[in-house]
Amino acid sequence: MNGVIVVDKEKGKTSFDEIREIRKEYNIKKVGHTGTLDPMATGVLPILVGEATKLSDYLMNHDKEYIAILTLGEKRSTGDSEGDIVLKEAVPQLNKEKVEDILKKFLGKISQVPPIYSAIKVNGKKLYEYARKGEKVEIKPREVTIFSIELLKLEKNNITFKVHCSKGTYIRSLCEDIAKELGTVGYMSSLRRTRVGNFTLDDVGKVIEINEILKDEQEYHLKENELNKLINGVKILTNLEDGLVRVYDGHKFIGVGEVENKKLKRKIILN
Repeated sequence: MNGVIVVDKEKGKTSFDEIREIRKEYNIKKVGHTGTLDPMATGVLPILVGEATKLSDYLMNHDKEYIAILTLGEKRSTGDSEGDIVLKEAVPQLNKEKVEDILKKFLGKISQVPPIYSAIKVNGKKLYEYARKGEKVEIKPREVTIFSIELLKLEKNNITFKVHCSKGTYIRSLCEDIAKELGTVGYMSSLRRTRVGNFTLDDVGKVIEINEILKDEQEYHLKENELNKLINGVKILTNLEDGLVRVYDGHKFIGVGEVENKKLKRKIILN
């Protein structure tokens, strides 16, 4: 089996829990993921199996969509509901129009400081390792992109919103920043990922083959004698743009190549 199995991750499970279950259920050794989800989060988790694990770097770059709940009035140590309360502040009077105006401020490219409880490495150590030991560390802001953000519900101190964002966006940090703009503090009390690239909740339970995963990429049909060259690691001159390529022998999909400087090299060759 080579492709992606889309899982709806359960709350309380780690992404690696889901990977172990897929490995056991399908008796597959080569299993990977395209970016983890926190244990408290639910939703779309594409799991790579077989030769598709070689596409992890490509799929990591995909944009994502979430539905989150921001709870105002409390700041938590982890930025989510699993952390300790470290600060309480009054929540100002809010209405739909004011919240929507604030959300619009986050559209486009924004600078974001990742949460201390994250797996980003600084000086060879993950940030959460510093946090657990109570050690201070400088966290540099990073640029991310918010493509769209929409208010879904405003109820008491809870703001439910949907956000479409670039890879590397931390919704916990986004929640804290929104709360600050609203004149208070807050934390992410719920998170559900509804889309990763082209994978959605509608794909849960499906096995999506490599050819379908890369349906939007360019394709190349091998000429006579080029198959053996490609299999043996010989680069083939093409007029294609740099990037991944679906490779066909006649009408048969046989794998994935990668073009660099007009030269096509093998990446995945299916049996």
